[in-house]
Amino acid sequence: MLLGSHLSIAGGMHKALEKAASCGFNTVAVFVRNQVQWKFSPLSERAVALFRRARRRLAISPVVAHASYLVNLAGSGEVRERSIAAMVEDLSRCGRLGIDYLVFHPGSNGNAALGIALIADALNRIVAACPSRRPKILLETTAGQGNSIGHTFAQLAEILSLLARPGRFGICLDTCHVFAAGYDIRAPRAYRATMAQFDSLVGLERLLAIHVNDSKRPLASRVDRHEHIGRGLIGPAGFANIVNDARLAGVPLILETPKGLTEDGRNWDEVNAEALRRLVRRGR
Repeated sequence: MLLGSHLSIAGGMHKALEKAASCGFNTVAVFVRNQVQWKFSPLSERAVALFRRARRRLAISPVVAHASYLVNLAGSGEVRERSIAAMVEDLSRCGRLGIDYLVFHPGSNGNAALGIALIADALNRIVAACPSRRPKILLETTAGQGNSIGHTFAQLAEILSLLARPGRFGICLDTCHVFAAGYDIRAPRAYRATMAQFDSLVGLERLLAIHVNDSKRPLASRVDRHEHIGRGLIGPAGFANIVNDARLAGVPLILETPKGLTEDGRNWDEVNAEALRRLVRRGR
């Protein structure tokens, strides 16, 4: 099982790889710069060398980056242009670092049809500005809060259909988000129906990463609130469906559950990882 977590790059990007290895992870997610500011410092050659060296030594793969939370490709005016520039910068950094995937939230617009067209247009501009073919851009499923786009598989499929270079793109499925958006993954039958719908509209071959998070809010609430694995309203059965689905064996599972320590001083990332590993059935 490819299992990891989104980890801090404090002290240097290579530190996230070292932390991942210390937790027993074989994949990891990171930010490639400050995620809540438009301004950024240059990425030094030393930082690139340290990251690449640590990745080779620790055999962490794949590595997933997450774009800035400020990005809104469905927006207008200055926000849209800044978002496009930020994505170009993030994709360029991913290329230099050898990172495999760049995940982003598609965007928000009160007019969904217009928002979808704007997102696709922006992505075409971004890819044209970044000739490196290594990093793939992954659209993350959303919970559907407010005017967010990407909470239905049909919306994601429509965006993908408008891309000039579709091979450069894929999907990151967030379990909390799809559950909040109304896709049930708890019982085996419901899970099979949800994945069949995803496969029909988007294609399972495009599913390249999964954020594994339980949900504090109920099915179809359209509220994004992450919970520890098995302790929310998805529950252990939903995650058992995922970790025992042979079709997803090569897809990295990335924890985005709450950080910190348990009452007895254990790292929550390691506790959540153990919860997932316990759900794997022998002989699957």
